[in-house]
Amino acid sequence: MHESSNDSELVEQLKSNDEAAFTHIYNKYWEKLFAIGFSYCRQKQIAEEMVQDVLMSLWDRRHTVAIANLSAYLATAIKFAVFKHLLKEKRRTELLAQGLSPVVYISEEERIDGRFLQDYINGVVETLPQQCLLVFRYSRDGELSIPEIAEKMQLSPKTVESHLTKALRILRLSLRGLRLWTMLAVLSSFQFPL
Repeated sequence: MHESSNDSELVEQLKSNDEAAFTHIYNKYWEKLFAIGFSYCRQKQIAEEMVQDVLMSLWDRRHTVAIANLSAYLATAIKFAVFKHLLKEKRRTELLAQGLSPVVYISEEERIDGRFLQDYINGVVETLPQQCLLVFRYSRDGELSIPEIAEKMQLSPKTVESHLTKALRILRLSLRGLRLWTMLAVLSSFQFPL
């Protein structure tokens, strides 16, 4: 059924949680995306990881991403992944040429990324439903156990566990698409046909 579907139909099926449509997209575009990635970075493992990240991000963001042209969307995503990799390698090479340790640079970059990530997580946490938010804060900020939270909020432990699971799922889904979402926002006006 999916072999006869065009890309627009596949995207709609993907939005409906159709795993077979995702598999078809994966099989249809994997080699092309790998070829693009490899042609720039010339490292098989890195190209494979970039393709895997791009395709998994597509699945993770299937309900929120707006795709007018699947081929162009995927090509843009892989080219941006390559660009980010090459930029990181260039920075590393420049530091080595200057006799500086890339470890110092990475530590500073990680510190900045960590601060950004914490701000992002705080923003996502603020959007949680009220009880879910309270449970999450009692658990993480107050370091209370599930029974302690249940007693404090006068809820059953199962309800507390459910709220905590929901909060963590929302955070996990938000974080998965963060990197690619930011990159694609910058490049959304470009078209890179496969």
